[in-house]
Amino acid sequence: MNNLWGHGGAYQTWTQYLRDWSTGGAAATAEAAARLPRLRPDDYHQDTWARFSQHLTDAFDRRLRAWAKALTAALEAARDEFDAGRALVQARTGLDAVRALAAHPALPEDLRKRLADLVEGQITGFQEQLEASLDRAARGGSDPRFLEDRRRTLRENPLTTAGPGAPGPGTDRPAPAPGEGWSYDPAAPARRRIITD
Repeated sequence: MNNLWGHGGAYQTWTQYLRDWSTGGAAATAEAAARLPRLRPDDYHQDTWARFSQHLTDAFDRRLRAWAKALTAALEAARDEFDAGRALVQARTGLDAVRALAAHPALPEDLRKRLADLVEGQITGFQEQLEASLDRAARGGSDPRFLEDRRRTLRENPLTTAGPGAPGPGTDRPAPAPGEGWSYDPAAPARRRIITD
């Protein structure tokens, strides 16, 4: 069994990565994800493995909560349905990193399955919450035309569909780095821009 005193080996490497990844930290890059060591439950005491599993689910919960909060703000700030649709597409791309870490090949298969179910359940639940909020707004007397347009935007850009950068089924591609590709992770912290002449 791995010793948790001093450097905790693979356990510590993963928990440090998860702490950074859950908050969109700069150290949680695709390269760092690709170097994460393989974990096997048999290498740890049962209580230690239960703690690690809790670290994982907590990290995913924090990341998805930040993602949902950022998407909600983007939808509220949308000036029109084009902006709203773009926010939804970008949010789907932001989920690629979440789905990729849930499917990380260094994690045991049963744990990957549980994480995938947790992630997809939260994404589906948030999609349902967005649609339910339109139902509440309709009962509150909001503009029916706006509500119908927004409902169409939500249904044409479902969060449950993987973004354009998502790994295909059965692939072992590590999580993309924040800001990779044409889109972004709305839950990632803002990055400084340096303008040079």
